[in-house]
Amino acid sequence: MTVTGIITAIIIGAIIGFVGRLVAPGKQNIPIWLTIVVGIVAAFIGTWIAGLFNVADTGGIDWIELILQIVVAAIGVTVVAGIYSRRGVTR
Repeated sequence: MTVTGIITAIIIGAIIGFVGRLVAPGKQNIPIWLTIVVGIVAAFIGTWIAGLFNVADTGGIDWIELILQIVVAAIGVTVVAGIYSRRGVTR
């Protein structure tokens, strides 16, 4: 993976993480860096799921893949926020 690929993954992951955070119900008290990490992981998992259903490589924008990534990010943000808040971590 090149430096450009890593930077692109971070940027796309941040966007997907923030959109997933907006879609997730309730308030999520997690730091921004954790939202970005969840977004990056969700992007990879969403792409993998889209590949399982053969909807990852279509002509134009892969809307189904993008929706899957956002759904995974919303679930991830909700789960991580629950775990993070139970740990009693002070900010």
